[in-house]
Amino acid sequence: MKKLIVLSLLILASCSNKKEIKQVAEISCGICQLHLDAEECSLAVRFNDKAYFVDGFNIDDFGDAHDEKIGFCNVIRKAEITGTVENGRFFASDIKLVE
Repeated sequence: MKKLIVLSLLILASCSNKKEIKQVAEISCGICQLHLDAEECSLAVRFNDKAYFVDGFNIDDFGDAHDEKIGFCNVIRKAEITGTVENGRFFASDIKLVE
């Protein structure tokens, strides 16, 4: 019986671990380009047909968000992202633009 309880706890613990995501995704302004609801422009990513606001990086960390050619409020770019999804947000540990 003790083995069964320990095994059950191990299974539950492994299910609750947040799986780290590492893939190429679209990155842009969540409001201006990815059509998320918020009160101000914020960095967001989209992968697997779902968009998430980003925690851990700011929209201006990659240059002026309103630049006509590369700004996230004007264009959608590609980036290799690493992080986890928690409570409907993407917690980024690393973002590298690929274009």
